Amino acid sequence: MRDQWSTRLGFLFAAIGAAVGLGNLWRFPFQAYKNGGGAFFLPYFVAILTCAVPLMIMEYAFGRRMRGGCTKAFKELGKKYEIIGWIQVMIPVIVMMFYCTIISISVVFMGLSIGHALGLVDFLGNPGPFMGMVVGNAESALDLGAGYSFFLFFSVIFVWAFNYFFVRKGISGGIEKICLVTTPLLLILMVIFMINALRLEGSVIGLNALFNPDFGKIMDPRIWVAAYGQVFFSTTLAVGVMIAYGSYLGEKQDIVNNSFITVFSNTSFDIIAGMTVFATLGYLVATAGVDFDSFGSGAGVAFIAFPIAISTMTESVVAQGLVGFTFFFCLFIAGITSSMSMIEAFNTAALDKFNVTREKLTRIVTIIGLGGSALFASYAGFNHILDIVDQYVANYVIVTIGLLEVIVISYVYGAEKLRVYANEHSDFKVGRWWNFLLKYFTPALLGITVVSNLVRGFMDYAGMSGVKVASHVIFGWGTVAAMLVAAFLFNRKEWTAESKEG
Repeated sequence: MRDQWSTRLGFLFAAIGAAVGLGNLWRFPFQAYKNGGGAFFLPYFVAILTCAVPLMIMEYAFGRRMRGGCTKAFKELGKKYEIIGWIQVMIPVIVMMFYCTIISISVVFMGLSIGHALGLVDFLGNPGPFMGMVVGNAESALDLGAGYSFFLFFSVIFVWAFNYFFVRKGISGGIEKICLVTTPLLLILMVIFMINALRLEGSVIGLNALFNPDFGKIMDPRIWVAAYGQVFFSTTLAVGVMIAYGSYLGEKQDIVNNSFITVFSNTSFDIIAGMTVFATLGYLVATAGVDFDSFGSGAGVAFIAFPIAISTMTESVVAQGLVGFTFFFCLFIAGITSSMSMIEAFNTAALDKFNVTREKLTRIVTIIGLGGSALFASYAGFNHILDIVDQYVANYVIVTIGLLEVIVISYVYGAEKLRVYANEHSDFKVGRWWNFLLKYFTPALLGITVVSNLVRGFMDYAGMSGVKVASHVIFGWGTVAAMLVAAFLFNRKEWTAESKEG
């Protein structure tokens, strides 16, 4: 008997938790900041309506209709299409390796926050040295002798143990139960941090920087590509997660409404995160005289800027430490719900095809994932290799496989056929505009994105040193090649699992 979500709320919280991750906290705010501020919101919301919602409906409906993860779903269209599903689930396999390493920083900083509360370390007031102690430094991705972070390694073990404990229990018994607690808790905590950030001195400076529109950029095609890219990656589409989650929907569970709720909940979190980040940065600009990009546009925002801001909320060292612990626990939750969904994307694909128990499969995935995360815990791995792998997987593999997914589902299975099926299982019906978006608009947009990413990527090689080019070839294209080879090998295996449909 195939597992199912026991409640609609459990499914929604799991799906929202999968979409909402650590990247929301800095990727969206800085995408908006760099691409026209308030003017960015026009293409962003257009992208939500024309890309995120239609694709979410498509993936939920496709998974539910085929009663399987992406490998089984595409195989039902024809054996030759199964490879698309295997390439898709290779994405979360790779991403969860470095993603869990990033999550592990939250675990380390939770411990340092407790130490701060106890007066053992002055962590929150000066987090820079501690960040350096945890992640180290390396000159390049090939500087493999730079050192190793045992802080990250032991924290990664904890993260993977957490993943294993809940994912091995399945959809209704594990992932749904933990997400019923963690997802609403995450949203509550982020609203609290947003409200606190808004009351800080100088928060208006940050909000103006985020929302002040530069309409001169609105006609720049790159802004629109950036907006669609943000929406595409933020909603965890085209990586097998939402097809897998959709496959566990019961007969009476809605498809279209759930898609809208998932997408707009993620959008709300993007905006909450944006306001929190820039209100906090506005405070630091006003009080410390730093620039908005002083902490970079990535993890530095969460792991450097926020601890400093927390240290100014109160003079009580104990209170600072407790707030710091709560904040990094919030980051841990954001990360762990996404990492569990990545594991489940592969688990569903493998369980559909192979005669293996969930317990054994999850144990194997955990061991392999832990090994990969341990590699990223090296100084070269965290500071350089991680960025390269993320860039190539995001810019080349996800967009390309997303393009193939939309074309195959729309033309081989049939957009109209899937629309009728989705409407049969939904209170809110979608019209033929949905067919147009899937068959013409989204493929054209993704095609432009694929080409522009490739052109930009190869042009960047001209300004790189020999060592950097070699690093990109080895860890960038090498990762892409490894994913394709693994997908090919899994695709060639015989189907040995009995039907789990009951």
